[in-house]
Amino acid sequence: MEHLLAGIGRSDITPAPGTPQGGWGAQTKQRSVGADLPLYATALVLAGSGQKAAIVDVDAIGFDAEWTTKILDAIAGLTGLRREHIRFSCTHTHSGPNTFRIPLLTEGRDMALAYLGNLPLQIAGAVWQAMQTMIPVRIAAAKGNCDINVNRRLRLPDGRVVMGRNWQGAVDRTVRVLRIDDLEERPFATIVHYACHPTTQAWQDQHVTPDYPGMMKKVVEEQLGGTCLFLQGATGCIGPRRGFTGDVSVYRKLGKILGLEAAKVALNVETLPREERLVGVQPSGAMIALYDDIPREPEAPALAVRSRFLELPLKQWPPPGELEAELGTLRHDVERLRAGGDPEELRAVTARATQVNMRAEMARQHHGKTHLAWQLQGIRIGPVALVAIPGEPFIEISQQIEGASPFEHTLFSGYSNGGFGYMPVPEAYPEGGYEVEISPFSPDAAGIVVDETLVMLRELAAVR
Repeated sequence: MEHLLAGIGRSDITPAPGTPQGGWGAQTKQRSVGADLPLYATALVLAGSGQKAAIVDVDAIGFDAEWTTKILDAIAGLTGLRREHIRFSCTHTHSGPNTFRIPLLTEGRDMALAYLGNLPLQIAGAVWQAMQTMIPVRIAAAKGNCDINVNRRLRLPDGRVVMGRNWQGAVDRTVRVLRIDDLEERPFATIVHYACHPTTQAWQDQHVTPDYPGMMKKVVEEQLGGTCLFLQGATGCIGPRRGFTGDVSVYRKLGKILGLEAAKVALNVETLPREERLVGVQPSGAMIALYDDIPREPEAPALAVRSRFLELPLKQWPPPGELEAELGTLRHDVERLRAGGDPEELRAVTARATQVNMRAEMARQHHGKTHLAWQLQGIRIGPVALVAIPGEPFIEISQQIEGASPFEHTLFSGYSNGGFGYMPVPEAYPEGGYEVEISPFSPDAAGIVVDETLVMLRELAAVR
């Protein structure tokens, strides 16, 4: 019988001590003192139904278009995989190395660029390794529940929307798990999908960490065996129930809670179904029914890939000149204060520089444009659909898609295949707040993503 094939690879991408870390506006120190837990690039390659696809999970906050292109070029060049069949996803840890705000660095820029320069081939190597370890596998999927997340858009009495704990806001606490076993039913790989910003570890500490996703993967591998990948969900408005701390024990605890739930879910499903048969009754102190559980080899799951670019409407962005001028002044002030100034003044100026830099970058990219090409990618693995876009979609987008999906298990993600940009739902725009202010998109973008994703899901469901 034909089986799905799978291979696993992993590269250690932990940066050296001294490499710039984080990228918080409130952070005054730039260099990391070392890693609390290792950072990895993990790759799962699947082959079947005449198709081949790679799913890559990287412990990083994300990469701009230039570095994403370099990484995808390296993977395709080393492995021969088609670009549109490579799913390149980031966990979005905010306490990893600084990979996206390099121009603001005044210390360690050489180390940051050296780290970035090595990454494409390190990540490609993990995918190449996965292709050397392909074996026949079976799959099973299931769901659990974990409450380490909360809606983070908190409205204050004065009307401002800030990042906090909005216990009445939209949230999805579903833990989605795909278990992949070898033909002896030994765990080979596990995919865990969950929606929560990895902003547990913040500006107060100088340790590089993978935040809770790294700890979660560690726990699953310890409890279940095999190799674990994490796919971030739609977390544009979702954060940890306890975050923005310098206490590394907090992210370790949250990751352990999620990891134990994911491991429990995975342990509770079987990739080789069995048919129960009553074969007799054994007299004892009671009459005991005797059963045979007969294994039934399932059909190989269909593997299919779809990828296309959507034209999403943009907000109107002003000319970048005014923001660039303000940013230049702020950079000068940051350098002056870092040379010897009041720490709290430095923190305030750094925060302002970070905010202006984000808006200036959006203005540079989008001034004068009406639409932006945004990749939508879907991978079907039997009854499971993995759907991904770049950027940071709000959780309501995911809930609409999953509620109308033809698949039993739909894992919708952001943070995939490069690119930054929040994608709020239309209702959020009148409220304002950080995500709305720096989103490149108009309020219509979310609805287009929902509609086009459902079209793609129906196409994938039709594959036989």
